[in-house]
Amino acid sequence: MPKFAANLTMMFNEIDFLERFAAAAKAGFRGVEYMFPYPWPKELLAERLAEFELTQVLINLPAGDWGKGERGIACLPGREDEFQDGVAQAVAYALALGCEQVNCLVGITPAGAPADAVRRTLSNNLRFAARELERAEIKLLVEPINAYDIPGFHLTRSAETLALLGEIGERNLWLQYDIYHMQRSEGELAATMAKYLKRIAHVQLADNPGRHEPGTGEINYEFLFRWLDELGYDGWIGCEYKPKNNTLDGLGWLARV
Repeated sequence: MPKFAANLTMMFNEIDFLERFAAAAKAGFRGVEYMFPYPWPKELLAERLAEFELTQVLINLPAGDWGKGERGIACLPGREDEFQDGVAQAVAYALALGCEQVNCLVGITPAGAPADAVRRTLSNNLRFAARELERAEIKLLVEPINAYDIPGFHLTRSAETLALLGEIGERNLWLQYDIYHMQRSEGELAATMAKYLKRIAHVQLADNPGRHEPGTGEINYEFLFRWLDELGYDGWIGCEYKPKNNTLDGLGWLARV
């Protein structure tokens, strides 16, 4: 049976962030993820996890200035020092939270930058991060994202992402497979997950259209959950969706799994 982690960035937005840990536990979740822990002291977050017996499943590397539209800096030439500082910060938080996976949003391809410089920057940054995280026994994940939600995002498909990771050649590089993003980018969900299962460290979900909870759109999640079980996937599934209405009112899908 799948293990589901509540994404506290998107779910339980009816209440303050620090109250969402209790709400997730009460709703039956045993794991949580959220995009960026850095606005809060890591010791405070660790206390919340311990108090409600929750596993921290995933965090992201720092991703630049989110408010100004940045969606990661790994592919941005000239930001290498900032990227490396972010890796150190992420390692410190992950260790404090007992988090075994960190995701890298690689960023939007910078306009006017030579393609070879962008790819070299990204490869060097991922190589650095993979090695630093491996020393701390933390997996580095890389996530392709559809170009409808984030126009210009540098990696948008599973195969191209894994091809890049293969070129880099570090053993501590893994695919984060977001079902919603890959439905929009490439389809073929079941076949793709089967093909790349050994390289997938984490799965996330949302339905399409709308990025709401399962059962609100076109994706057959009842089938996909059975499929992941049949494939032998034993990792977490992060519920990175925007509840259509109230979070608790939209959890009927979870009771049916």
